[in-house]
Amino acid sequence: MTSRPGFAFSTRFKVRYAEIDGQKVVFNSRYLEYVDVAVTEYWDWTGIAAALGPVWTETEFHVRHTEIDYLKPFVLGDTIEAFVAIARLGTSSLTQRFALCHADSGALHTAIEMVVVNVHLPSGQPVPLAPAVRAFLATLSS
Repeated sequence: MTSRPGFAFSTRFKVRYAEIDGQKVVFNSRYLEYVDVAVTEYWDWTGIAAALGPVWTETEFHVRHTEIDYLKPFVLGDTIEAFVAIARLGTSSLTQRFALCHADSGALHTAIEMVVVNVHLPSGQPVPLAPAVRAFLATLSS
């Protein structure tokens, strides 16, 4: 893994045939799937589930808003290095930043900013971040 300023975590994966379109570049929609894979691995990497237990698992983040800046397409066989960081903590939300880079050259291909809202699973309603969750996330924020 390489490092990138502002990011403490990254993960790698290859572009597969099923992810490209007729122009032989990655489908636009796949970039959101890539960040979903990356953020799942990010949460595992943080250890937050083990550290906080039920206070972490009784809520879940739902996507509210996403901005994607497509700078250069990925193609079949490229290895993507996906960087993940928390950019901002809100009352009931957080903003995540993702940099999807070519693993070999380090070139930034896609920059993504995503706002997710903390939702209480039984009610489906947004709720403020629990104090323990907020404190843990604050240690991860850039």
